[in-house]
Amino acid sequence: MLEVNSFSSGSSEEGRRLAREAVERALSLNPNLSEAHAQMGRIKQQVDYDWAGANASFQRAVALEPGNPEYVSLAALTAACFGRFDEALQLARRAVDLDPLNAGSWEALAEAELYMGQLDQSAADSKKALEVNPDHWSNPINLSRIYLLQGRAQDALPEIEKVHNATYRAHLYALTYYAFGRKKESDAALRELMMKYHASNAFEIATIYAFRNQTDQAFEWLDRAYAQRDPSRMFTKVEPLLNSWHNDPRYAAFLKKLNLPN
Repeated sequence: MLEVNSFSSGSSEEGRRLAREAVERALSLNPNLSEAHAQMGRIKQQVDYDWAGANASFQRAVALEPGNPEYVSLAALTAACFGRFDEALQLARRAVDLDPLNAGSWEALAEAELYMGQLDQSAADSKKALEVNPDHWSNPINLSRIYLLQGRAQDALPEIEKVHNATYRAHLYALTYYAFGRKKESDAALRELMMKYHASNAFEIATIYAFRNQTDQAFEWLDRAYAQRDPSRMFTKVEPLLNSWHNDPRYAAFLKKLNLPN
C-alpha cells in the first residue's frame, strides 16, 4: 500500500508551507538535486493534486539518479495509478533489480501487480518483501487485500491482526468481516472508521460501501473524498474494490473530474 498521507490533512498548513519552501530553495541552489525533485513530486501529488507535475518530478529524480530504487518505485506506482501498467511493471522490476534486499521495492512491485489483477504474483512478491523485512509496515496490509480479493477471507484475518495502523486495520476488518457474512462486526468496524477518520479517509469508506454493494453510499463518500482532497483518490482508476463500478456513468464522471493523466 502506497503511503500517500505524508503531507495530508494531518500535517499542518505551516508544515506543508515550510516543506515546499525548503524544496524550492534546494532546487534554486541546485536544479539537479534528485532528492529535491522526488520530494517536490510528493508535494505536487499529495498537496497540489497536480498528478502530471508529480509524475514529471519523479521522472526527473529517476533521470538524475537512475540507481536509486526509492525514486524508481515512486515513478512505478505513479504510473500504476494512471493505469500505465506496462511502464509501472518495468519500473517496479527495475527497482527490485537495483536492490533485491529492499522490501519497499518488492512491495511496490506487488502493489502494481495487485492493480493489474495479477493476484497470485502479487501475493508471491509481497511474501518476498516479508522475507526481506518481516517488519515492513505495508506487508500485512497488502497481503490482507490480496487474500480478500482472492476470496480467501480466512487467510486475510491473521494478516490484519499484524497491522499496526488503526485506520488500515478498521478498513480491512470492515471488508473482511463482510466477506465472512459477519455483517454486525463489519458494521462495527465501519462505524469506527466513520467516527474517527471520516475527515481523512473518505476514500477508504467509499471502498467499503462499494464492496458491500451499497453503491449510492459509496458514491456519496467518494464525493466527500474529492471535497476533502483525500490523497487516496489518486487510486480511483485502479482500485480493485471499485471494479464493479466501471460501467456506472457516475464513475466515469468522477474520473473525468479527477483529471488523471492517461
